[in-house]
Amino acid sequence: MQIGWIGCGVMGASMAGHLLEAGHGVRVHTRTRAKAATLVERGAVWADSPREAAESADVAVSIVGYPEDVEMVHLGETGTLSADHPPRILIDMTTSEPDLAVRLHDAAAARGISFLDAPVSGGDVGARGGTLSIMIGGEATAVATAQPIFDILGGTVIHQGGPGAGQRTKIVNQVLVAASMMGAVEAVLFATRAGLDPRRVLDSVTTGAAGSWTLSNLVPRMLDGDFEPGFFIDHFVKDLGIAIREARRLGLDLPGLALAESFYREARDEGLGAKGTQALLLLIEARQPRSGE
Repeated sequence: MQIGWIGCGVMGASMAGHLLEAGHGVRVHTRTRAKAATLVERGAVWADSPREAAESADVAVSIVGYPEDVEMVHLGETGTLSADHPPRILIDMTTSEPDLAVRLHDAAAARGISFLDAPVSGGDVGARGGTLSIMIGGEATAVATAQPIFDILGGTVIHQGGPGAGQRTKIVNQVLVAASMMGAVEAVLFATRAGLDPRRVLDSVTTGAAGSWTLSNLVPRMLDGDFEPGFFIDHFVKDLGIAIREARRLGLDLPGLALAESFYREARDEGLGAKGTQALLLLIEARQPRSGE
């Protein structure tokens, strides 16, 4: 396929690279051109806008930062839907607003093309390994056409339902991640203060009932003092805000989600927004009284 690719952040560059390796043609655009340099060296073609990336492509894929970026990429003056010959399928893999996914589906349908919301989970590790979990909303026929792309990028690829269903499934994912991150941070602090070797503790608990992706992938980074982003706190605050708004719309009061969102918002406000989600440890650690106080 000829694929237009928009977004070369922590995850997007690796994902586009897998498509190149698989033999697809990739026309790439990202806000900071230097981030696409390695892809261009490997054979991707630079595009000056989302519209140029999408022009005459079979499929155009976006993975950007925020819902407003998604809207601009697809509905903006130089967005994918302004192409003279747009792709048959548009795919957005950003974590974004379910209502925006529905609007984009309708806007694409007005031009006779399909739109899929397909957010992902797995962070930089999953993006590099091609093992992401991909949650898809949209029409089944479009999902089937795009399946070869999804199979390259993900280890778990599930069509969840109609437009917006992918984004709503990702909200479920982020509610679970928020809870696991809070628990992981508190567990690390407890183990350390109790005089245990946290790495030995980790060896015991990751294979028991407490095991999780967070424990296996992010707690080792905490213990190594590695707080660089596999997924930005800034973006997680955005995700949790979306989750809270959608929960309220459904008439739900989710106190654990609200607590996690407040802590992550505080971490962002304390200057940790460009760090990985595991940097929540730094915030909670700083709040602790010294031993014996």
